[in-house]
This record gives sequence, structure tokens and C-alpha cells, in this order.
Amino acid sequence: MLNSIDPKTLASNLSTKLIGQRIISYSKITSTMDGARTEARKNAPEGTVIIAKEQTAGRGRKQRTWISPAGSLTLSIVLYPDLHLLPALVMLTPLAALRSITAVARIKPQIKWPNDLLIREKKVCGVLIENQMRGNTVNYTIVGIGINVNINLADFPEISSIATSISDEIGKEVSMTKLAQQLFVEFERIYTAARQGILPYEEWRDNMLILGRKVTISSEDDIYSGIAESVAPDGSLSLRLSDGSLINIVAGDASLVIN
Repeated sequence: MLNSIDPKTLASNLSTKLIGQRIISYSKITSTMDGARTEARKNAPEGTVIIAKEQTAGRGRKQRTWISPAGSLTLSIVLYPDLHLLPALVMLTPLAALRSITAVARIKPQIKWPNDLLIREKKVCGVLIENQMRGNTVNYTIVGIGINVNINLADFPEISSIATSISDEIGKEVSMTKLAQQLFVEFERIYTAARQGILPYEEWRDNMLILGRKVTISSEDDIYSGIAESVAPDGSLSLRLSDGSLINIVAGDASLVIN
């Protein structure tokens, strides 16, 4: 049963102390982010995971639809981080997914700033981070992760040109349970280190796909095109514009420019 997850089996074989020690599973839900938000408002234990076989109204960044059919690993994690850890979550979340995919499927994605994972420049994993603030205090954070695991993208022609799946890339299905377990372990490992002041900046930077390449960045204020020169420890991107000037972009959505 590679293409399904038994929550009891998943929980019983976990070596984590935090992430996944409480798992709430749904056959179908509007969005695991919705479920996690409900749990966070009830002060759910940190590390609570909401997982679903299928989302009916999944959303990615900028409210884009995220297709989550059977064969996709879709989950959200409830966290209560300190304010200074929020930039680190942008780095550690895709890194946890990257490490997990590499370990289980023996194929290594790359990161498209700030936190998507691509294989052969097609999206295989999306990350969505939602923070609920009260002044300078973080009430809760929800980290959503969606991985295209055992999906035949030919069945979804509307996204097949921009997305891929692990099974399409390696030619066979992988265990969803093993991948989820590895993801929990890797996330906890990096999250614990970040709490101790050990940030994953260098690894995040070194696995970045777009550095040195021409990109278009859509931010809340404008759209910029230029060469992605570097990323900083706070998660921001330095972009060299055509006039030679350098700008720093804190948040946005990057797309590669195909010449």
C-alpha cells in the first residue's frame, strides 16, 4: 500500500519527540491548513499534524489552487515559534522536504526561492507558511507542505507542463508512509537546531536553483526582472536589475526566464 498512509502505523514508528506525536487524519478536507488553524486556535500541542488523503480546496501561495489528488502527501503542522524564528521557517521547511525526498526516493530536488521544490525545473513540492500574530508575538504558525508523490501528471494536463511527481521522475511509486515519517524526522531535526541558534542558511542557499539566472519576481508592490545574485540569512533575495542597480526583495514569487 505505497499510495496510502495509515496514521496508526505512521505514528507508531516515529522517532520524533515533537512533530507528528499527535496526528489528525482526514479522508477528505477542504484544506489541511483549515484543519490546522482550527486546532491551533484550540491550543493544540506543538507539532500536531493534520494530514489528508485529498483536499477539495487546497491553496498555495497567493491563493493559487493546489491540486491534491490521491497520491499526494498533503499535511500541515502546528507550531508556536518565537518571532525571531519566522525567517528560518522559510528555509527549514523546504530543506526538510528536500532531505526527505532525497533519502526516500534517491532523487534530489532544488529550491526555487523562497521555498518551492523543483525537479528538472518542474514543481514537485509546495510550501505555505501562515503566521497569526498579536503585535510582536506569534500566536501560532501553520506550515503547510504538499508533495506530488505517486501521481501520474499526464492525468492532469492543466499542470503537467509546470509540475511533476516523484513517481514520474524515478519510474516507480514510493512509500507515502516512509516519506511522511522521514519528513517529520527531518523537520524536527532542523527546527530543533534553529531553536538552538543553528540556522540552515548555507544549506538552503547551496540548494537554490535560481542563483546566477535571470528571473522575474512578483512581489506585493511590483514585478521585477533581473539576475538573482544572492540570498541572505533573513531569507531575502538580491536582484541585479538591467540598469545595474541591486535591490533586496524580502517576499515574492520567482519564476525563471526561459531564453
